[in-house]
Amino acid sequence: MGFTVAIVGRPNVGKSTFFNRLLEQRKAIVEDMPGVTRDRQYGVADWNGKNFNVIDTGGFVPDTEDVFETEIRKQVRIAIDEADAVIFMTDVVIGIADLDEAMADLLRRSTKPVFLVVNKVDNHERMLEAAEFYSLGFEHVFFISSISGSGTGDLLDAITALISDKDSEETIEENALPKFAIIGQPNVGKSSLLNALVGQERTIVSDIAGTTRDTIHTHYNLFQKEFILIDTAGLRKKNKEKDDVEFYSVIRAVKAMDEADVCLLVLDAAQGITAQDVNIFSLAARKGKGLVVLVNKWDLVEKETNTARDYEKRLKEKIAPFNDVPVLFISVKEKTRIFKAIELALEVYENKKKRIPTSELNDVMLKAIESYHAPVVRGHSIKIKFVTQLPTHVPSFAFFTNFPDDIKMPYKNYLENQLRKHFDFKGVPVRIFFRKK
Repeated sequence: MGFTVAIVGRPNVGKSTFFNRLLEQRKAIVEDMPGVTRDRQYGVADWNGKNFNVIDTGGFVPDTEDVFETEIRKQVRIAIDEADAVIFMTDVVIGIADLDEAMADLLRRSTKPVFLVVNKVDNHERMLEAAEFYSLGFEHVFFISSISGSGTGDLLDAITALISDKDSEETIEENALPKFAIIGQPNVGKSSLLNALVGQERTIVSDIAGTTRDTIHTHYNLFQKEFILIDTAGLRKKNKEKDDVEFYSVIRAVKAMDEADVCLLVLDAAQGITAQDVNIFSLAARKGKGLVVLVNKWDLVEKETNTARDYEKRLKEKIAPFNDVPVLFISVKEKTRIFKAIELALEVYENKKKRIPTSELNDVMLKAIESYHAPVVRGHSIKIKFVTQLPTHVPSFAFFTNFPDDIKMPYKNYLENQLRKHFDFKGVPVRIFFRKK
């Protein structure tokens, strides 16, 4: 396994700002509102050629009634269990708060190396005030300012000193694993699906719509299958985005799509596929992502003989033209067929990486073209002499022809259907280009 560092601390000490500095990108949702970072975040940092994973945990608040806070406390324990080292962040402006004491208490029991980081130390006076943090009793203490970045270099040097080259390489390898994003509208059961698959409460799940605010990466390694699951904040209709936090979540969901190889689109069986789901589906297809459609809560649907077959037929009519996708009826609650979903996602992933030898491609496709020629245009017969697969992330094929601009959509669809018929591209968008020979 690679090397993982978790950032923990009470809300608003600047964990997310520091996390973003490490990853040099806006990944955590940062707002001046206590406890806005609701979930753990995951990314890869690189310092002086050493790579390591970073987890940013939600703000830690012990002993409160708030549902999020108790959940966040669990999250921190998970982070401590999973990490190889812990960055414990505090803030010089507030000084040592009760929460810091409570947290220090938890961390002192951990056998993992803990780096106590005092944030917002940006002038001489604060430097003097920061000295009180030595009383928490940690060996490694660093004074930094996450906003300006001063002091972060020494901290990173101390962390990377613990990382072997082998760990660094494994971190990179892990990030080359297949990535699956669970996408869909709020409250269709995305987080519950993630938890059911992983068998551990990773994501905060509660009955408030839109509680999963961030994308969360979970490294999955069971039954000889290894991949990264990305859980996204629910995509929702544009008109509800009154608060900016929601807005970021939508951007994030789209970004999670960008990071993923295959998207698992979760639908609610009772609602069927809505216009918003179709939008999500076609957006993922336009981005060239592999797709698997999961119809959740199937246990609640009244069934007759052909219910599933008819349902699938209607669903495929709505997502046409690209409807060569696996559709699976699942129940997360009953854990019905949820592991089959992963098998399908892995199959789609393999289809997406498929490279067809040029000779085989021409044997099959030129025959298909022979048996059904492109329509004659302005008295010219269109000839296609050669086909090749392009070296792209999405299966793309170039057909070389004498009149590339005269081939119309219906014929293009015919060629795509032939490709799908002979070479399994289930769940994967296929792109076709016509080039002048």
